[in-house]
Amino acid sequence: MTRIAFIGLGNMGGGMAANQARVGHAVAAFDLAPAALARAQAAGCRAVGAVAEAVADAEVVITMLPAGPHVRSVYQDEILPNADPRALLIDCSTIDVDSARAVAAQAAAKGFRFADAPVSGGVMAADAGTLAFMVGSAGTDFPAAEAALSPMARVVIHAGEPGAGQAAKICNNMLLGVSMLGVCEAFALAEKLGLAADRFFEIASKSSGQCWSLTTYCPVPGVGPETPADRGYGGGFATAMMLKDLKLAQEAAARSGAATPMGAQAEALYALFAGLGHAGKDFSAVIELLRGRLDGLSAA
Repeated sequence: MTRIAFIGLGNMGGGMAANQARVGHAVAAFDLAPAALARAQAAGCRAVGAVAEAVADAEVVITMLPAGPHVRSVYQDEILPNADPRALLIDCSTIDVDSARAVAAQAAAKGFRFADAPVSGGVMAADAGTLAFMVGSAGTDFPAAEAALSPMARVVIHAGEPGAGQAAKICNNMLLGVSMLGVCEAFALAEKLGLAADRFFEIASKSSGQCWSLTTYCPVPGVGPETPADRGYGGGFATAMMLKDLKLAQEAAARSGAATPMGAQAEALYALFAGLGHAGKDFSAVIELLRGRLDGLSAA
């Protein structure tokens, strides 16, 4: 049994913490939202009232926070001053590379091991314990990080030194955002040409257009495996979160001098969709924008 502090129990963090408790670890969980704390407690975690209390005797500290400024603040003000320096610190948030590297440097200066380990897979995978983790850490720290993440994971991959996990996540989600738009455009065109969605799915999923956005996360209801499209585009990976990741990618591209025109176009389309009142819908719901059917999509 490992003593784990889990900070941040939102849509992703709640399921992740529950999976740590499910395998028998002692999980001290903290979140600012009382409802999130109650759910964690029901899942077998010990709810605590402050970050300092959660990390005080933890062997592993895992954070899942909204953005870079939150991560910087929580580590600087609450985790690093109160955790045991022998603890392994793992940040699973999706943040900018600079923030990840800055926190890693602060942790190292105080003698901590630190890994940035953002995830891919969405809420369903977080609940099922089948996330993919992209880890940035010193090579000698990766085996411990892999072991700590395994109850929540389908796969844990070492991306490189601190910050590399965030770089991998940003690039991966830019690719995901672009590919989903391509799939949505293709279904919208197929519909206009009189091609049934299920026929197009069967053909494209066995042809050169095959990709994860099509075969695993199809944006059309009633076609392929169950996805948020079959639930009115509720749950899943919110458009607001995809937009956040695309903005991070564009900021990284601007700083590094990389050319990402498709990423920029994807950001613009998701920003338009979110601005029309659909930021809370799954990002695959953007197909309704391309179809011109927003009137039938409830705002979220």
